[in-house]
Amino acid sequence: MDFELNEQQLLMRDSAREFAQKRLAPFAREWDEAEEMPKELLKEMAELGYFGMLLPEEFGGLGLDPLSYILALEEISKANASVEITLSVHNSLACQAIVKYGTEEQKKKYLPRMAKGELLGAYSLSEPDAGTDAGGLKSTAVKKGDKYIVNGTKNWVTNAAYAGIFVTFVKTRPELGREGISALLMERNTKGLAVGEKERKMGLKCSDTREIFFSDAEVPAGNLLGQEGQGLKIAFSLLNIGRVGVGAQALGIAEAAFDEALKYSRQRVAFGVPIANFQATQFKLADMSTKIEAARLLVYKAALLCEDGENAAGEVSMAKVFASEAANWVTNEAVQIHGGYGYVKEYAVERYFRDARVTEIYEGTSEAQKIVISRSILKKS
Repeated sequence: MDFELNEQQLLMRDSAREFAQKRLAPFAREWDEAEEMPKELLKEMAELGYFGMLLPEEFGGLGLDPLSYILALEEISKANASVEITLSVHNSLACQAIVKYGTEEQKKKYLPRMAKGELLGAYSLSEPDAGTDAGGLKSTAVKKGDKYIVNGTKNWVTNAAYAGIFVTFVKTRPELGREGISALLMERNTKGLAVGEKERKMGLKCSDTREIFFSDAEVPAGNLLGQEGQGLKIAFSLLNIGRVGVGAQALGIAEAAFDEALKYSRQRVAFGVPIANFQATQFKLADMSTKIEAARLLVYKAALLCEDGENAAGEVSMAKVFASEAANWVTNEAVQIHGGYGYVKEYAVERYFRDARVTEIYEGTSEAQKIVISRSILKKS
């Protein structure tokens, strides 16, 4: 077992770290309060190749292996977790949907523009009454001639404000229930597609999240992704690398919170000595560091298994649930070490605490992950 990163992985990690600490970290609080990131940042990240990290070089991407990609997301998340999820949804879910299930025509039409950042991707699965139970979605697509007529509503759509293409899951055969779900590629200028108001969230505030609405939206039949009835298979297969991306996000948030707590514990003096001298603080730091290292190993292992093409749903869910729960625990402890100062916006741990919360919810709740893990265990046994 080799725990050393190869040359490409080190290069990607270090370049992402340099970019993130220079261009993201200094502005994280400002963008959080404004609840948006500057459009110029998207252009800059596109020029650096961050929108094509997993895409094959033939389509203009970087062709990274999953671990190199995860290392980049981890470093970006340490600086600004909102920026990380913007990249993760585009790369892990939207781009990979077309790479894995798109026709050659769809790949040539969309992937080069997605790699350049000219066409950002979004993933539209959840609905107001269908979250964890994705099979319960109600949006429909009725085929009429050479078009699908789509009606319904999607919510929690990351990147909705600036996405150019939406990977959208609908029922083409409602009478078949879960087996009647299909995936469509819907362009932003689709007639009958409307984007709702920005959600006001607890954390990840400069990441854009909205509802989208379909009212007799017309989608060319050629924009069917895969085959009719493959929708849930496509959705769940994409969530593997997506969930590892959330694990990397949680890991980055936890690392950033730990760094702030460690620094503060050395600076803050109580009873004449830094609070880092107190055993109570030292035990907190020890437990925080241990959880972070355990999360790191699980996330990196899950990324490597994704590269090998294994059916790693169980390992991916382990990484996602452990890293997200660790991030929430670590950020809570970081706030505690800061005392009253951890409760005010002047200190970054307040933002980390808020940002970490959603990692246990989106792309599969912790409860849903444990179902996947238990099924994997029982199947293998």
